[in-house]
Amino acid sequence: MPVDPYILLLLGTVGLAALVPARGAGASVTSGASTAAIAFLFFLYGARLSTREALEGLRHWRLHVTVLACTFVIFPLLGLAARGLVPVFLTHNLYTGLLFLTLVPSTIQSSIAFTSMARGNVPAAICAGSFSSLVGIVITPLLAAALLGNSGGGFSADSLVEIVLQLLVPFLAGQVLRRWIGGFVTRHKRVLGLVDRGSILLVVYTAFSEGMVRGIWHQVSPLRLGGLLVVEAALLAVMLALTWYGGRALGFGREDRIAIQFAGSKKSLASGLPMASVLFGAQASLAVLPLMLFHQMQLMVCAVIAKRRAHDAGSPAVGPEPAAASRTAVGTATRAG
Repeated sequence: MPVDPYILLLLGTVGLAALVPARGAGASVTSGASTAAIAFLFFLYGARLSTREALEGLRHWRLHVTVLACTFVIFPLLGLAARGLVPVFLTHNLYTGLLFLTLVPSTIQSSIAFTSMARGNVPAAICAGSFSSLVGIVITPLLAAALLGNSGGGFSADSLVEIVLQLLVPFLAGQVLRRWIGGFVTRHKRVLGLVDRGSILLVVYTAFSEGMVRGIWHQVSPLRLGGLLVVEAALLAVMLALTWYGGRALGFGREDRIAIQFAGSKKSLASGLPMASVLFGAQASLAVLPLMLFHQMQLMVCAVIAKRRAHDAGSPAVGPEPAAASRTAVGTATRAG
């Protein structure tokens, strides 16, 4: 499975921050631009989400509750259990980033792309990803306050207010204005998708620049990164198994189980990066590293699983050709997740 080009851009941005980090006045400018980009990013999310579709999706409430439980209950519990791996596999800072990873919302675009590829319940995946992202704007910082405490760079009520102002208020503004700008956003989704990804790259550059200036990266060794990858692979494997077999135990059909597996086992880079920049401050570069690695891992593994699901004996005979879908799924998946 090839590495997604956007991941290469993210890694290139990290390299740029390592070679030419923003300092002094430049750091102030990039920080301000990053804040504005984050707000605009969530404004676009709000403008894209159809309120009517979201309300209609509530009829399948058991599936959405299951996905939310996987995202905001089971994932964090596994993150807390990983505390026992410090300091053998993980440093304290890497563990903090891993725990934060377990708190962020699910993806939207990749859940849809892989559910479609596997011939699952696509409308359910759309609503599940959207609900998770919306709920996560509030739930993630609250969980961070409860589980991370001061290890999150000094979490406080001001941090929650800042997240609400940067993320929730622009999202709600987009929802309010969707009636007038929704058509424009839909017609220009390709161009605005570039704005999405450009905003995330700016956030990454800002966070990693500050980490370089403060010398945080000297705390990480290749051996520790290897340990982190092993832990994340185990975390992903556990969640993929729980969502698939747990869905069967709860009585969901095959198409619903596919949506649950792909929406309930992922974490959103697009939502997690802005929140980390607010919650962790100078420590954000290390905090988002586990999320960046997990994001690529989940795309690669889920692309393989989706292709196999499409060939299951019980899969419908209709739908896109799996081989063709697999060539585009990973590239599509990172646009909003």
